[in-house]
This record gives sequence, C-alpha cells and structure tokens, in this order.
Amino acid sequence: MSYVVLRGATVFDGSDFLPGPSDVVFADERVLEVGPGLAGSDAYVGATVVDCSGNTVLPGLIDLHVHMAFSNPGSLNAFVEPFSLQFYKSVKHLEATLRAGVTTVRDAGGADLGTKMSVEQGMIQGPRMRIAVSIMSQTGGHGDQWMPSGVHSPAFSSHPGRPSGVADGVEEARRVARQILRAGADQIKICSTGGVLSPADDPRHAQFTEEEIRVIVGEAAVQGRYVMAHAQAAAGVKNALRAGVRSIEHGIYLDDEAIELFLERDAYLVPTLAAPLAVIKKAEAGGSGLPAPIIEKARLVVESHRESIAKAVAAGVRIGMGTDSGVGVHGENLEELCLLVDVGMDLTAVLRACTSVAGELIAPENSIGRLAPGFLADAVVLKGNLTTAEQLADLPAMVQQVWKDGQIRVDTRTLRAELAHA
Repeated sequence: MSYVVLRGATVFDGSDFLPGPSDVVFADERVLEVGPGLAGSDAYVGATVVDCSGNTVLPGLIDLHVHMAFSNPGSLNAFVEPFSLQFYKSVKHLEATLRAGVTTVRDAGGADLGTKMSVEQGMIQGPRMRIAVSIMSQTGGHGDQWMPSGVHSPAFSSHPGRPSGVADGVEEARRVARQILRAGADQIKICSTGGVLSPADDPRHAQFTEEEIRVIVGEAAVQGRYVMAHAQAAAGVKNALRAGVRSIEHGIYLDDEAIELFLERDAYLVPTLAAPLAVIKKAEAGGSGLPAPIIEKARLVVESHRESIAKAVAAGVRIGMGTDSGVGVHGENLEELCLLVDVGMDLTAVLRACTSVAGELIAPENSIGRLAPGFLADAVVLKGNLTTAEQLADLPAMVQQVWKDGQIRVDTRTLRAELAHA
C-alpha cells in the first residue's frame, strides 16, 4: 500500500473547515485519515509528503450538470459539423474540467458509455462520470430535436450508443427509459418543461404528464437509478417532484408550493445560474450560431431565475452545484460559485454544494464529496487560505493541484515552471 500525505493545510472536509492546520492521508485510491500531525506518524514513514502549509485543501469538486459531448448546443453550426467531431471535442472538454478542480461530473445528456469508459480506462484524462446518455422528452418538448423547418438538429441526435429519448404516453415512456438504462445510464434525464435552447417551446409550460414521469421514476428505481428533471416552470417542477424525481435542474420559475415540495420530498435543486448568462455572453460575442428566439428567451429568464433560486436558498432547499457547461465554456465551472453567493449562500454552503451535498445526491454509497476515511482520494490544493466568499472570484487562479483516486492529475505549479523555462 502506498501513502500520500497532504501536510499542514487549511482543510475543508466537505462539511466544515477543520480547526488549525491538518493533514490528509491517502492510502492508494482512498482517504485513510484526516487530522493534525499525521505526517510525523511512524505509520507513514516513506510516504509521499506534499507540503501544503499556508494553502487550502478541498475535496475534489463535483459538477452536477454538464454536457461533455457539446460546446454550443442549440447552435445552427451543428448542421455543418461532422457527426464524429463531438467525440473528439469531448476529450478537450474533459481535460479542461479536470484542470478546474472538478473530479466528478454528472453528464446531463450527450456523453455515452464509451466516453465514460475511456476515462475509467485511462485513455483520456477527465473527471469521473455519471452519465444520462440521452434526454427524455415528449414530442415537441425540450429534448425533441425537430426544428420548425422540418429537419432535426444533429445536436443530441441518436446513434447506437445514444438512443432517442422522445416518448409519448406511459408505455412508450417505459420502453424508452429501459432503452436508455440498457445503454449504460447512471441516471435518467427528463424534460418536464420547455427550455431556453429549444426554439419551438416555452420554459413556462409543463411537459410530460405526472403519470409518464412516475413510470420513468419507477423504471429507474428498479435498476437502482434515479431521475433528474430539466424543469423551469413551477407546474413542471411540481409534477416531477410529486412523481419522485430526485433533482430539479434550473428551477427558473418556482412558486411557494414548489419550494414546499422540495422540502417535503427531500429533493435537490441544481440551479445552473450560469447557463442563461452563457447564452447571452455568446450572442454578444457573435458567431454563436444561436437562433434569435433562443437568445431572447435567455434574456427573459435571467432575473426570474435569480429570484427563484434566492427564495429556495432562503427556505432551506438543498442546493447542489451544476453549471450546464457545454452551454457555457468547459473549464469555467467555478464561475457558478460566485453566482450562488449572489443568491444568498455563504462560503461554507457554496463549498458544500459542490462537495458533500453533490456527493450525497449522485453517490449515496458515501464515496465522493468528502475528505473522510473510506472516501475516494480526490482533492484540490488551493494556493493560500480560502476564508471569505469574496475569494471565490479568484478560485480558478488558486487551483494548484488536482488529485483523483490518490494520484496527482493536475499540477499547475509544474506547468507554470515549464512555461517559465520555455
């Protein structure tokens, strides 16, 4: 057994900051111990010791909502790109995400089992993946790629590893859910409302009936999986929660009844506050290829989105961090943390959202999101002491090392030295 000791750091263990400088001990791919003065123990003679004095160590960060197969969904540019280009682009997307300190992601549609396996087998570098494979939607819903011209957008189009997610009626919903589970999905992603990136529907309208959602939840449950729901309007949020969905993505238009249902059902909210802002930013920069109706919808939802999430935070709804990267730029995941501060979350709550709370949502077996014995040895070493929420704006530049499964995957100190030498 090989040991690694991160010595003398300010440690946030996924729940709270530990009092005083502490050490984190990895034994192969697992955390063995966390506490003060462990580096000097006779048990760890010969261990690899990393001096983290004056620095901060966090658990590996978790992004609950990404699309690794894409970098500009909704864009008309997809019509002229080769189909296979998405797979090669995903390699860079995964690498950029890992460099940001994100060691686990939940892909909300697009990445297939081959992408996940390529990371697991070490063929490409990236975060650990939990995949939805396809996006389930009713005909004419947010996940239906039909365009008003009558053609289908290549984005999220089906292929042997990514079956179509369009379904209507209880029995068809059951069949399509089973096909997606067969394709290797760790969770089922549904659309219970319209959305911003789909030009032919409205985010304020509900999609899928409660009965259709319930049967999808049931099919996932018998396979030990769960359902996440793209849900922006209150009616679709409530349908999803009443049917047993575990997490709501976006939550742009929440009412008091929806917030009460979150609390009653012990469900999670993944705000993705960065997503509509990313659409606007791309449009203003030019060349995004996004149709005008999509850009207009993004502008219309921003303020309602912020107000709804602020109300949910104040009510005590469990918040998990997700970015919708793919809509935004891969590797800029940490920008979401400042947006969570803006809606009322303090530093500790924000860090929990991207570590322990996110880990509880996608890994109830208690394997990720904490620096605690038995958890996977994922960690991020930050330059300096992280003590205030204001510092989150500088967090990307603070990332020095990223550890995953007890191995160092990113070391920006080495990269900076190499660049300086060159």
